[in-house]
Amino acid sequence: MNTLLKIEDLCAQVAGKEIIKNFNLTINEGEVHAIMGPNGAGKSTLSYVLTGKPGYEVTSGHIWFKGKDLLKMSVEERSREGLFLIMQYPVEIPGVPVTSFLKHAVNAQRQYNGESELDTMEFIKYLREEAKKLGIDNEMLKRPVNVGFSGGEKKRLEALQMTILKPSLAILDEADSGLDIDAIKVVSNGVNALRNEHRALLIITHYQKLLTYIKPDFVHVFADGHIVKSGDQSLSEEIEQNGYAAYTREQ
Repeated sequence: MNTLLKIEDLCAQVAGKEIIKNFNLTINEGEVHAIMGPNGAGKSTLSYVLTGKPGYEVTSGHIWFKGKDLLKMSVEERSREGLFLIMQYPVEIPGVPVTSFLKHAVNAQRQYNGESELDTMEFIKYLREEAKKLGIDNEMLKRPVNVGFSGGEKKRLEALQMTILKPSLAILDEADSGLDIDAIKVVSNGVNALRNEHRALLIITHYQKLLTYIKPDFVHVFADGHIVKSGDQSLSEEIEQNGYAAYTREQ
């Protein structure tokens, strides 16, 4: 089993305030890790550091992705190497239809990997097949990206992007936020369909609910900028029942 992501003694700050403090985590191919923690612990900051969002400054430590120094990669390079983020608050892109956006993304990825690009008809057929599995109709694919979308529609579109890009490591940042139970099941089914021995998932969430559908191999409690406890799925069930107070006292 190959190591996909290795984070060593990571410290990071936002606007001069240290948020992530001596964080360590190793994710191997095929593994599903869940990070749970209270508001303000630094969970979303971790996802932004990994994906290279501006304004999140790494002050010390190392991140290795597929054996390469992630911190030396641009945002585009990280994406092309197979890092993907389902965002908590997906952005709107007025004037850019979903189909065009996804076609360019997929072909950029294929070109990077030395594969031939899909022509328009090939791509539309493939896109519609995958969209149908997530309850996305053809009309939604014609609309500008996320413009006027409900919370559930935005999350389904994020799941569709992940499905067609097939990343090596997918980070789900509060992917269940704003979803009703039916939408959670649909998105979870899409995520589970991508699981294999080479692809890994990092799920960031407050609650255990999503983890009943996407079952993790490892659960980590994140508080005050680092992991304070790790275990299996039973740990998420303990958190659901007892909250975070008992775990944050273990720092």
